[in-house]
Amino acid sequence: MKKELREHLKRQLKDERQQIIAGFQSDGMPEKLLRSLRQSVDAVLTTAWFEAGLPENTALVGVGGYGRGELFPQSDVDLLILLEQAPDAATTAKLEELVQLLWDLGLEIGHSIRTVDECLTESAADITVQTSLLEARLICGNLPLFGTLQERYRAAMDPRAFYHAKVLEMRLRHAKYEDTAFSLEPNCKESPGGLRDLQVILWMVKAAGVANSWRTLATSGLITQTEAKQLMEKERAFKDIRIRLHLHAKRREDRLVFDVQTAIAESLGLQSTGSGANMRRASEYLMQRYYWAAKTVTQLNMILLQNIEERLFPKPGVTVRINERFNNVDGLIDISEDDTFATTPSAMLEVFALMTERQTLTGMTSRTLRALWHERFKIDAEFRADRRNHALFLRILQAPVGLLHALRRMNDLSILGRYLPNFRKIVGQMQHDLFHVYTVDQHILMVVRNMRRFAMAEHAHEYPFCSQLMANFPTPWLLYLGALFHDIAKGRGGDHSKLGTVDAEQFCREHGMSEEDTELVVFMVEQHLTMSQVAQKQDLSDPDVIAAFANLVKDERHLTALYLLTVADIRGTSPKVWNAWKGKLLEDLYRVTLRVLGGEPHSADRELKNRQQEALATLRLYGLPPDAHTALWKQLDMAYFLRHDAADIAWQTRALYDRYDSDKAVVKCRLAPIGEGLQVAVYIKDQPDLFARICSYFDRKNFSILDAKIHTTHHGYALDTFLVTEQNFANSYRDIISLIEHELCALLSSVDELPAPGKGRLSRLSRTFPIQPTVDLRPDERGQYYLLSIAANDRTGLLYSIANVLAKYKINLHTAKVMTLGERVEDVFLIDGPSLNVARNQIQLETDLLEAIKV
Repeated sequence: MKKELREHLKRQLKDERQQIIAGFQSDGMPEKLLRSLRQSVDAVLTTAWFEAGLPENTALVGVGGYGRGELFPQSDVDLLILLEQAPDAATTAKLEELVQLLWDLGLEIGHSIRTVDECLTESAADITVQTSLLEARLICGNLPLFGTLQERYRAAMDPRAFYHAKVLEMRLRHAKYEDTAFSLEPNCKESPGGLRDLQVILWMVKAAGVANSWRTLATSGLITQTEAKQLMEKERAFKDIRIRLHLHAKRREDRLVFDVQTAIAESLGLQSTGSGANMRRASEYLMQRYYWAAKTVTQLNMILLQNIEERLFPKPGVTVRINERFNNVDGLIDISEDDTFATTPSAMLEVFALMTERQTLTGMTSRTLRALWHERFKIDAEFRADRRNHALFLRILQAPVGLLHALRRMNDLSILGRYLPNFRKIVGQMQHDLFHVYTVDQHILMVVRNMRRFAMAEHAHEYPFCSQLMANFPTPWLLYLGALFHDIAKGRGGDHSKLGTVDAEQFCREHGMSEEDTELVVFMVEQHLTMSQVAQKQDLSDPDVIAAFANLVKDERHLTALYLLTVADIRGTSPKVWNAWKGKLLEDLYRVTLRVLGGEPHSADRELKNRQQEALATLRLYGLPPDAHTALWKQLDMAYFLRHDAADIAWQTRALYDRYDSDKAVVKCRLAPIGEGLQVAVYIKDQPDLFARICSYFDRKNFSILDAKIHTTHHGYALDTFLVTEQNFANSYRDIISLIEHELCALLSSVDELPAPGKGRLSRLSRTFPIQPTVDLRPDERGQYYLLSIAANDRTGLLYSIANVLAKYKINLHTAKVMTLGERVEDVFLIDGPSLNVARNQIQLETDLLEAIKV
């Protein structure tokens, strides 16, 4: 090709592309852009093809999305160069020259060069190739050759095999995206409920020769005109978003990641509203709109798949009557008449109750699904006030099995949101608190799931203590109800725990529940954050803390309900938030509170004696002398024994019984008894910057500190214990233990200055949704120490930065509770020191800490 023509085509592509994109930014019409980009490329390809001088018995074919007639701004141009026979040397050279030319023109092409026989062989072996050929479109070249390909391809197509292969492919794809359309960073093309799910339906009916568009699909009777309109609207919305993603990223990008959500929202004309706690970001409006669209696609996809299978591959069904409204057809529940839900609206709840009560029912027929979808609007205020429907909804909640499946299916079909209007408000609502990874409705259902697993024998090994408590709880359905309402008031502004109690109480009273049961559900909703805050932020060795918590819960029933909800709630936020240490803190709080509720006073003296006796019993197993503990224990006060388990006391005593007055540092490390992380004990003559020096070591080694217990003996030694984790220590923990014991001991024996804290980088999520760092210093209730509370975005080196400031002010650290909630850190320190007696120093300390935790 002449250089002048090459440059002309290159300019033509660039100029037309700019004009097309400018037109889209002006009129916002996605179909026009996709069609225009495809036509522009078609014209250039046609010119290049004829200039290449290929033999007449060849053809250039568009396949995949490009063959369908669409071209997104940064998508590949998928091409098939179709040959009548294997190319000779001259044709091969021309083909290589053509492909190079297309790349030189700036086209991102994906190409294959095949004969008709090769196309059919590859199609039979690979469902992806078979699918791309389904949308083949002749661009230029030999029409009869292309006709031969299409004729032989249609003859070889097995619609049944194609249908089942695409269903399997879709399920695997959904599993990759955790089977939810409600990921906080969804892929608008591949995630459940996205563009690909729409394409799968059209591929199936096209392969069967039934239809090739939503309109012709409606004409065939497989979907209604209303459904076709809805599907076209959602498809257009997803295409619009995908185009904007490509234009914003200037590359092929189909993920609505946090970094781009605001930009995409604003390009659609969405704006943030409100301020402070009542602020709703433009990105939240965008994502809620996206989730509702994905939810609609998921619902209709579920209906259509069954409808297609039943219509294209009918099989004789065995029908068994259930009652006058429903039949069992081959394990699927089916309405007895097309207008069952129209004439008997309460049947829309009854169908879910029946599915939980009859294990032979594995799903619903497409007729039932479609009728539910279209009649859901009959669930109105009158429906919600009907006592028959109250009884049916309670039947679902009280079902021994199938509850979670029922609630999820009810949510998918918008039945749950119609029956609980306030639940409908939080469908698809994002949570920008840096530790929830699900939308509010999906988080709630995840908490119900976790609660249900406590009641299932096959999951008893996961959380044995929770399963034991659940097995002895007489009315577990009340726990599911509390879980259903605990976050239902999110996003309204104000305290969602308080606002949610109003919804919960109203539901309970409308559904005729007893005063006792109503009070329990309301208590769970109102206090669902309390137990976590007490366990992770307060001193559980303090009898006053335990007494106050016991006074709040009042009895074992309330304590057990709150404990189970708290564990299920934390586990339902994000895989990163739950850990064994949090589990131990909650279980410890539960057990000690239960003893107080049982009449056993939480006496410090009694607790001290119990722990000492238990520790001594453990020490005897090691064959140590009877007085091995005496010298060390004389130097320890009551606070030490109350803050350590008996097993920890025995472990540290064994390590130090003949070294309690050693001049050298003693560092001992072991696998943490909680089953996660390492426990590190440090014993050394006290020094002002000890905590900071230890933190600097763990920071350098990329360890995360989950907990720290700081203690000073009567004779001036520091006895500090740390619980630390590291991502990859499980495979080589013995080597890591030896390394820590050697290196940390050497570090503490040195007199080197503390290294300057590094400014670790924030994660992508934290950069997108930064929180305002806070530092709060105030006296504790007794006026003996100060409580220092710090909240900030998590980052590498954060704790060392804090410790470095404390060392500068010569602060004495007594305890440190380090709580990481996803990307958010909330640390609480119990401190004192002479410098804190001056108000000006307190203000300066807070200022320096704020500066240290900023990035």
